[in-house]
Amino acid sequence: MQVTIHPEVLKELEYLVELHQRHGAPNTQNNVEDLVAYVLASVADGSRRPGAWERQLLELMGLVAESDEHQHYRSHYGPPEGPPKGT
Repeated sequence: MQVTIHPEVLKELEYLVELHQRHGAPNTQNNVEDLVAYVLASVADGSRRPGAWERQLLELMGLVAESDEHQHYRSHYGPPEGPPKGT
């Protein structure tokens, strides 16, 4: 998979990483690739863990599916194992 980032967005992400390097942060990122990987992992964790702090990110961005299925905890990434609940 390859992700394309708009040049202006990339410029801001590079600046964010620069600020981390100059001033530190609670979760300092060393480069844009690490920053993007961390953000995407947080989104994935929020998707599978409804009670986690990461779920708030998805809710604020409108990324929680309007389905009971998306409200269940999953210990693994990807679709749940076995048949969908309610079938």
